[in-house]
Amino acid sequence: MAKRKNKPSTVRHTRSNQLARQSKQPPPPPDEVTAARIKEIVHPATLAQLSYYHQLGLRERTLTLPLMTALVLSLVWRQFSSVSEALRVWQQEGLLWAEPVKVSQQAISERLRTLPAELLERVLNDLLPQMHQRWAQRERPLPAELAWALVHYKRVWAVDGSTLDGLVRRIGLLRNLPEWPLAGRMMAILDVSSRLPQRVWYTDDSQAHDQRFWPDILSAIPAQTLLLFDLGFTNFKQYLHLIQQQVTFVTRAKKNLSYQLKQVLEQSAHVHDYLIVITVDKQPVTLRLVEVLYHGRWYRYLTNELDPTRLPVIYVIALYWQRWRIEDAYKLVKRLLGLAYFWVGSENGVTLQLWATWLLYAVLVDLSDEVAGELKVPLADISLEMVYRSLYFCVNAIHRGDATDPVSHLVANAKLFGLIKRKRKPPALSLLNLTILDSP
Repeated sequence: MAKRKNKPSTVRHTRSNQLARQSKQPPPPPDEVTAARIKEIVHPATLAQLSYYHQLGLRERTLTLPLMTALVLSLVWRQFSSVSEALRVWQQEGLLWAEPVKVSQQAISERLRTLPAELLERVLNDLLPQMHQRWAQRERPLPAELAWALVHYKRVWAVDGSTLDGLVRRIGLLRNLPEWPLAGRMMAILDVSSRLPQRVWYTDDSQAHDQRFWPDILSAIPAQTLLLFDLGFTNFKQYLHLIQQQVTFVTRAKKNLSYQLKQVLEQSAHVHDYLIVITVDKQPVTLRLVEVLYHGRWYRYLTNELDPTRLPVIYVIALYWQRWRIEDAYKLVKRLLGLAYFWVGSENGVTLQLWATWLLYAVLVDLSDEVAGELKVPLADISLEMVYRSLYFCVNAIHRGDATDPVSHLVANAKLFGLIKRKRKPPALSLLNLTILDSP
């Protein structure tokens, strides 16, 4: 029997993206209010890591942990094309809370290679609960399906993985490699209501399967959570662990799913709702299979919520569609905040950039959520990309004296800046009511 060839990865380093980054002019500094927001959120958490820094046996240097954090955050937020460009700006203007300093590019490159990336990971993990608390303190509407779900469950989370793009081959030992080596793989749990990550993991193995992260995921999911994930996580043994932890999940069901029909809950021309039995290690497990006909195609969903009054069919589908929020988050960190372009080739440098990017993603979500609160619209209706891009106009307006802070300027010009997404399709809940339910 012929050996089956592995399907080549579709993730490739975008050469045009690399060239575009190199040809840009140095970006303007952030306005004072935005810079103060970043400092207020990140700087205290960075200082809190200094004791752990000393526990690692690291000595004080010119490029201290706070200074390197300011540098890495600036590299991400201002989208510098290279470390050397950031160095020139640092020496002339300073970066965030880091005053101008004279230091060589070789020294910065060495620190990016040797400064333990776990320090920035600890900063991220310390900050995320604070960011969730800031989100909870604001008042703004939620999408209908999420508002309903949070009445029945304590939280709605999505989990998924994403492969990072290729490294630049002109750096160090990568120069002689025949192909662009991929930078690794990340896994994240995202709160789909707040759009903020709960946990992020990284491995340098770009071929790592989602299944590898199940132990980490299970340790991070508390009871009374509604967890959304795709077919890549199909593992009935792990589903048993979720059931034991009192975690409700919704996922897609494979076409070749083998099961025994236990009970028909609903059966119509457009909707099938069944209780089924699946054998796992000779143990029968009852699950719920929901099949929905939409635009001529059957979609199949699997959940361990067996009571259709607690989780009706319409919410099974509408909530699973909310899983796409984690795909949106990956798109933002990779394409908008530049995690598709790496300044260094070392694993440590890549990991530093990874944690810094997620830190600034949380800052961007926090800023966008404040805008949503002022506009009294759901955060889901706000384009995080346009908020980020519109900060350019806020900087100029503040310097001209036409604005005092970015939030008020963004709110006043929300239509001009395109901050509220255009309604291209009806909301999922309304669409399902009109096209699927027999008695909408």
